[in-house]
Amino acid sequence: MINRLFALTCTMAVVMLTSCKKEEENNPPQNTPSEVRYDPNIKAVINSNCISCHGASNPNAGLSLTTYEQVRNATEIGNLLTRINSSSNPMPPTGLMSQTNREVFDNWVSDGYLE
Repeated sequence: MINRLFALTCTMAVVMLTSCKKEEENNPPQNTPSEVRYDPNIKAVINSNCISCHGASNPNAGLSLTTYEQVRNATEIGNLLTRINSSSNPMPPTGLMSQTNREVFDNWVSDGYLE
């Protein structure tokens, strides 16, 4: 009786462990893209996090982020990277955007602001 209980416990443990392994393989962690471009990568982040305040008509602080040139200038010359990474004065003002989105910006800069 004890041997059957032990065998059943071991079998259940093996099944549970192999099913967990398959779940990890089916759902790999999402990483930033290997090559970051303005369209679609940066533009998607801007549209999700910034465009409601920094759209074309009457943008907050006079900062429009609707074109590649505007976003590149705000990143390269302005303080966009500082603000999206600031915990004390973040953009968006509701709080820091996800680490993944912030890494997309860092990679875009490293990749040379690809359009």
